[in-house]
Amino acid sequence: MKTFFSSARLPVMAALALTLVCAPACKRHKVTVQTIEEPTSNLASVVATADPHAATQLLSGFYGIEQNAWRWTAGRFSVLLRPPRGAATKGAVLQLKFTIPETSMPKMKMLTLTGYVNGTPLAPETYAKAGQYTYSRDVPAALLPGDSARIDFSLDKTMMPEGADRRELGVVASMIGFQPK
Repeated sequence: MKTFFSSARLPVMAALALTLVCAPACKRHKVTVQTIEEPTSNLASVVATADPHAATQLLSGFYGIEQNAWRWTAGRFSVLLRPPRGAATKGAVLQLKFTIPETSMPKMKMLTLTGYVNGTPLAPETYAKAGQYTYSRDVPAALLPGDSARIDFSLDKTMMPEGADRRELGVVASMIGFQPK
């Protein structure tokens, strides 16, 4: 009596088994490669500090949104902006719209604000009264060569924390941005 696994059938059975095991691995799967092109910069040239979408551009020194309209800053605060079209050849105008509250000035007397574009200081401005202001400075084209610019602001004085509020308070910022020349 011959057994099913005779020596004559063994090579055929091995080849069949190998084919069955390898067949799924040998199937060719169609692979689709999709290229997604992202814009070179999804940064805005102007940010409203109350816009939750702008939060990614507010790098440091900003507190939470208050009254759906503005944010307090610390003594030093930074934002990342996209220079406007043509700024690499024409330059731009940097603007910070902010308020110095009535409660701040009796404690600080005078307040000096200095802006920096990519580490280069701009002319400072001193304020002696509470009110709404726009710090506006021309920015030379040489400071805006790329797709983004880091803007830093520095105040010479801040209100120190009192009571339950433990924040160092600078100014109330509502908008920061570049205007084309």
